[in-house]
Amino acid sequence: MILVTGALGQIGTELVLALQEKYGKDKIIASDLKEPGNYNGEFVKCDVTDLNSYDKINDENGIKIVYHLAAILSATGEKNPELCRKVNVNGLENVLKVAKKCNQRLFCPSSIAVFGPDVPRENTPQNVELNPETVYGITKVKGEELCDLYFNEHNIDVRGIRYPGLISWKHRPTGGTTDYAVEMYFDAIENGKYECFVSEDTRLPMMFMDDAIRATLELMDAPLDSLNYHSNYNLSSMSFSAKELADEISSHIDFECTYQPDYRQDIANTWPISINDEDARNDWKWEPKFDISKMTEEMITNLRRLNE
Repeated sequence: MILVTGALGQIGTELVLALQEKYGKDKIIASDLKEPGNYNGEFVKCDVTDLNSYDKINDENGIKIVYHLAAILSATGEKNPELCRKVNVNGLENVLKVAKKCNQRLFCPSSIAVFGPDVPRENTPQNVELNPETVYGITKVKGEELCDLYFNEHNIDVRGIRYPGLISWKHRPTGGTTDYAVEMYFDAIENGKYECFVSEDTRLPMMFMDDAIRATLELMDAPLDSLNYHSNYNLSSMSFSAKELADEISSHIDFECTYQPDYRQDIANTWPISINDEDARNDWKWEPKFDISKMTEEMITNLRRLNE
């Protein structure tokens, strides 16, 4: 059986569907803090910060693989650092403890937030010193260290990706610094205008969700002996500024974007503008399929259909 924590979030919503398609609905258990309003499959309420409850769920269901997506995101994490540490570090420790006990395989994602302002901002390499300035970034560095510890000392097969900003039409996210890119598409279709919370020249690494889900499954399918890294693979697809995204959307529909940077601008300023992912490409043959033009066509087509 496969368990997905944080299954109702931006990534989890689509990863669960992909896992159901690949393995069958009866093999996937989705979990989150609240019951979903409409979910087709098996679901359990789960708080990963409660070790006893989480352990019981795994025992009762014979869980062998866990996709651990439960986390507090960047913008929310800066507002509530205590909760961010509790979920992102203590919750992960509980997941790793149970994985050791049950000999499970794990997917535990990281983020480009692990990079601090002192790394090369363009083509940021895989191996650099990690000195993030955000609480969220610090928790993600700690997460990578914990995963590596359990791999090296307890032989737990744990894998992960440093996700860039993820863009999807299926779920409107909240709490992330790169959410402006998703919001821009949603508001473009709904209102024809958007006020962006980062400046027009803010450039960040981004990825269409279809590529991110495919990368996740491909990494988990890769032979262990082919992997030179485990919980911290750099992953790249495209980088663009907020204005470049607005211009791309405007080439398809009548759209106006204004810019009013807020506290999230300070977070974005510490992140890379492009990522070097040659290790992922070499080790498990990663290659993105979507660029900004193809992604925009998909986003607009599907959001229009949803708004009909």
